[in-house]
Amino acid sequence: MVFAIEEINRNTKLLPNITLGFAIYASCGMPVRAIKGTMWMVTGQEEAIPNYRCQVHYPLAAVIGDAPSSISMPVANILGIYGYPQLLHYVKNVHFKNNAGKEIFFDKNGNPPPAYDVLNWRLLPDGSAREVKIGNIDFSATQSLHLVINMSAIMWNGGKTQIPHSVCSESCSPGYRKAIHPREPICCFDCVLCANGEISNQTDSSDCMKCPDDQWSNDRQDMCIQKTFEFLSYKDPMGATLTVLASFFAVIPITILCIFIKYRDTPIVKANNQELSYLLLLALVLCFLCSLIFIDKPRIWTCMVRQAAFGIVFALCVSCVLAKTIMVVIAFNATKPNSNLKKWVGPKLANSIVLVCAVIQVIICVAWLATFPPFPEYNMKSQIGIIIIECNQGSSTAFWCVLGYMGLLAIICFIVAFLARNLPGSSNEAKFITFSMLVFVSVWLAFIPAYLSTKGKYMVAVEIFAILASSAGLLACIFFPKCYIIVLRPDVNTKEYLMGKETFRNKKIA
Repeated sequence: MVFAIEEINRNTKLLPNITLGFAIYASCGMPVRAIKGTMWMVTGQEEAIPNYRCQVHYPLAAVIGDAPSSISMPVANILGIYGYPQLLHYVKNVHFKNNAGKEIFFDKNGNPPPAYDVLNWRLLPDGSAREVKIGNIDFSATQSLHLVINMSAIMWNGGKTQIPHSVCSESCSPGYRKAIHPREPICCFDCVLCANGEISNQTDSSDCMKCPDDQWSNDRQDMCIQKTFEFLSYKDPMGATLTVLASFFAVIPITILCIFIKYRDTPIVKANNQELSYLLLLALVLCFLCSLIFIDKPRIWTCMVRQAAFGIVFALCVSCVLAKTIMVVIAFNATKPNSNLKKWVGPKLANSIVLVCAVIQVIICVAWLATFPPFPEYNMKSQIGIIIIECNQGSSTAFWCVLGYMGLLAIICFIVAFLARNLPGSSNEAKFITFSMLVFVSVWLAFIPAYLSTKGKYMVAVEIFAILASSAGLLACIFFPKCYIIVLRPDVNTKEYLMGKETFRNKKIA
């Protein structure tokens, strides 16, 4: 107020030739003191005497009272008696700029706009505190609040200049979800990494979202990405290796077949049932080549053909070996006097055995394909982040029936060959067939646990390896000894040697 009066007096345009004076009395917020102060100003005496004026200075022009009505109303009543106006109404409407360009005005209560300093209390090492001005706030601006703070000058608790975080827990980044602490405020939580196959792509996510079946979460768990497809391909190193092996092994029985045809008139070829040997070699070629159907992306026709072709061709192979074994037993027993087995010696019985045994497997496979045919499927559950493209067998029972029948033929063949292994004569194939069936059965017995314990392309690779290994075992055990005699030892490729080594030695000595 003093400042406002002084500014008015200095401005010659506001009240020319008039100088304002003032007297200030503190009411201390009490109506009694306000009334007493009013009487002092009206009478000019320290001891107020009503209706008596003893003023030696300029007369009282106006009075500005307190803002509260409990004080201003009694003061206004007294001043009204003496004819003095109260200037609170007029002060509210004052609005001008001083020489410094600062706006002067009062609010609706007659108060000037406040201005405050913003202080920062700092704790000193000796335990005392001092205040440092870091800014100010000025309400005199008519357009907006004017606040100025020097953020770099602020010192927080602990002597830190960085703004402290007023949170119980830090925010959870994408890839994590919030786990609220029980019986604690909601702002207190742990950040838990989303499980595999789930993501969160927002900060402070409450839950993780599950990826679609054909997608998987990335390493950061904040995005779903396409799963990779897996199958045994020709471009895969394992697939390429098995392809080369199958092709190489398929050439060997073709080569042996050419040798047998070239030396078809030699005793060792004639003594081992030429037609069955030719058929067995052709069946072994098909065994090696059928493994190629298992490689590359499964399709409807490959899934249907692969197991059926494998079962039929292998049944044909084992049927040929079984027929050869039975014919060896019949041939040696037919040489006995008064034997009734002579009428069974010949290709008809061997061909019948092969045909019947192979047809049974064909019937099993046809029934399988007609009722529950295999089909390609996308396995999204077996391996994390991988879609395995594989052949569903359609009927596991039918699949194991095919393998079981093949195993039954192999066991029968092994038993017959084992019993006939000591028959006389160098042309006796029983010992070689016994060993070949031992290898064959061992491979497929080892195949079962390996097949059941693997998934995806490795399961297919196990079956291909079993096919190649068992076929190679038959080929090596039955035909390599004969090829050795034909190619490297033609001197023993005689009828005398095949009838028995003792006879051959006696003839050489004589």
